[in-house]
Amino acid sequence: MIRKIVIAIVYIFTFGMYAQDGTVSPYSFFGIGDLKNASTVENQMMGGIGMYADSIHLNLRNPAAYGKLGLEVMDKEGLVTYTAGVSNKQYRLKSFTEEEKSSITSLDYLALGFSLGKGLGMGFGIMPYSSVGYNLVNEQTNASGSLTNVYTGQGGLNRVFYSVGYEVLKDVSIGATVNFNYGTLENQRLQQIDGVQFGTFDRRSSRVNGFDFNYALNYSPIIKDRYRLHSSIRVNTQGNLVSTNDRQIGSFSVATGGNIEEIDVNLDAQNLKNTELKIPTTTTLGLGYGEDYKWFVGAEYSFQAMSSFENVFLGADSVRYNDASSIALGAFITPDHDSFTSYLKRVTYRAGLRLDKTGMIVNDVDINNFGITFGLGLPLGRSFSNLNLGFEIGRRGTTRANLIEESYFKFNVGLSLNDRWFQKRKIN
Repeated sequence: MIRKIVIAIVYIFTFGMYAQDGTVSPYSFFGIGDLKNASTVENQMMGGIGMYADSIHLNLRNPAAYGKLGLEVMDKEGLVTYTAGVSNKQYRLKSFTEEEKSSITSLDYLALGFSLGKGLGMGFGIMPYSSVGYNLVNEQTNASGSLTNVYTGQGGLNRVFYSVGYEVLKDVSIGATVNFNYGTLENQRLQQIDGVQFGTFDRRSSRVNGFDFNYALNYSPIIKDRYRLHSSIRVNTQGNLVSTNDRQIGSFSVATGGNIEEIDVNLDAQNLKNTELKIPTTTTLGLGYGEDYKWFVGAEYSFQAMSSFENVFLGADSVRYNDASSIALGAFITPDHDSFTSYLKRVTYRAGLRLDKTGMIVNDVDINNFGITFGLGLPLGRSFSNLNLGFEIGRRGTTRANLIEESYFKFNVGLSLNDRWFQKRKIN
């Protein structure tokens, strides 16, 4: 058992060196990058809702769900759940005059969950928190010639988390997660004038780290003998991130691309060497209804006071923030999870949709996101393990005000594997 734990821990923290997710979204230019969906494939395919909890799946959005882990299987203790997810996202980026296509494949999460006894569970893992990845070209022509600005960015933040959940009373569970976020954000602007042999550059980087916490309360009573009401409240506290910044300016040869001059900017004199990034608190309310292991339908509403957010070092004049909100709907149905005659009846069918008001306003235009999700949970043999496939079709942004409209198709693959670790051996 100890050997398994050591291997699992080494695996997770080795993954941390490669966990930096990617994006090709031009909207990753703003804030701390493109925020990633902190959900397993199972939750993502139900619009991203996080209130539902069962005995065999991890719920990375809701720490109170760990209180359900193993309650109804494997003698109520000793259950270990491994989960990992990979995605491929196809983009179509469209401006008023041009259109391009791109794609990115990424490892989205890796986590372990443990049932430590009746009503007590814990878990830990790693996932991307945000990603930066863009390459933008802006060309302007005036009487003096053609001016070209090239904006590029890369990097992002990873998140290591530890969660614990406990069923304090029948059908009442509480949970908490501590998140440590870390990574580097890199941005660069190149500027050159047609016919001039030298261009200029402005290169900035931020090494960011800090904590935030997620608290949850679930109440899931039985209604009318077999139906269950699902309700939850979750609070992701303000993220207090510290950023250590560097900036270089200089010139380069247009012909060779080599630097001619590079100067380190004295950020201490501008009080920008060390800055704070405060990610506002997010509050989520959820309500659902269903029959255990057969069907479920639910909805969630989230609110975040993004109007208070700013990045003083990497900020842009063209962006400001309003309060953000999100509405998500999700459902699943499993025709017969105990069927011996039909595999298709044991398959779980999921679907959902979401509408996100990101709070980001670029060129005085609100940047919103809309997505439709659906997927399958495929049982692996007669065990509690399963393979989850998911699909999402969505759109973000607009072509108004010289902006970019993103149309995307996302394909997810997730594994949820169950094993026993903490079982006492019985000697006959």
